[in-house]
Amino acid sequence: MSFRGGPVLGIESSCDETSAAVVSEGRVTGHVILSQDAHAVFGGVVPEIAARQHLVHIDGVVAQTLDEAGIKPGDLAGVGVTAGPGLVGALLVGLNWAKGFGYALGLPVVGVHHMEAHLYANSLESPDATPPFVALLVSGGHTLLLYAPEWGTYELLGSTRDDAVGEAFDKVARRLGLGFPGGPEIEKLARQGLAGTYGLPRPMLSTRESPGDAGYFDFSFSGLKTATSLLIAEIEQAGTGDLDAARAHIAAEFQAAAVDVLVTKTMRAVEHTGCRRVLLGGGVARNGPLREKLAAALEPAGSMFAPSPRLSTDNAAMVARLAEYRLAAGQSDGLDLNADPALSFPGLS
Repeated sequence: MSFRGGPVLGIESSCDETSAAVVSEGRVTGHVILSQDAHAVFGGVVPEIAARQHLVHIDGVVAQTLDEAGIKPGDLAGVGVTAGPGLVGALLVGLNWAKGFGYALGLPVVGVHHMEAHLYANSLESPDATPPFVALLVSGGHTLLLYAPEWGTYELLGSTRDDAVGEAFDKVARRLGLGFPGGPEIEKLARQGLAGTYGLPRPMLSTRESPGDAGYFDFSFSGLKTATSLLIAEIEQAGTGDLDAARAHIAAEFQAAAVDVLVTKTMRAVEHTGCRRVLLGGGVARNGPLREKLAAALEPAGSMFAPSPRLSTDNAAMVARLAEYRLAAGQSDGLDLNADPALSFPGLS
């Protein structure tokens, strides 16, 4: 089955968002994101619940998306679906639905990498968000620093050696008694606090390192998370009510430390590559201080692109946009396409 050009349906079910979108020539004509709220009580995503919720809602989400786009299934020219990485049970729901839908209609189906799709979210809103660029991909499961000379070709500069930055936000938020997901909760609370009160560490920012050193572009957030947890424990032991007074300051200091690391490492990549165009992607790309500090660091000659909050979180529009690109290049997958929770980033060197 070949791609003849026309609207592409995207399906996203890698974690706890059931999403569908229709994209045509880089323009979103229909887009629905259903975020599951059943996980908040657990302080994190429960894989079995996520998969069941995808099964319950995917038919309705796609139907609503097609209605919003003003088209029928027969008007579609192709289907894109997240094949990984993610929760395997959740991935399988979207993947098998997309394969069955495509087979029934005789449409080409292509599986895409979830984190690469986050890069393409920028192109849906900013026509200038094109290679070459340095990319910072930050989410609950990933922290990646890449250089892209062209779409589909990526040089891995750095990645996290332990926790992803989004995971650190979630765990610190839980320790502070905040809701899930933790990133927006910490950002909100941090507005009431003062960074610098406690002097939390900025891991792997030694000024003695150079691009040839192993840790120059890499990240580590486990130590920052642990230092914050120990600080909270120390304050709790000091006396009743002390943590309530300190909670906003802790949130502000933790956020400032994480942002300092992300911005410094990204600017190292900018200087190393000579490329002053930076793309952000992933759920943590919603963070206001991260956007503001990185944009300021790139002035006056650089440029930063970050998707809107709706396109920063997991969504099908970015999946459809990447699928549209791959289908137009003649790429598609067969019915043997399978979910891979640890899918390797494509085109990586």
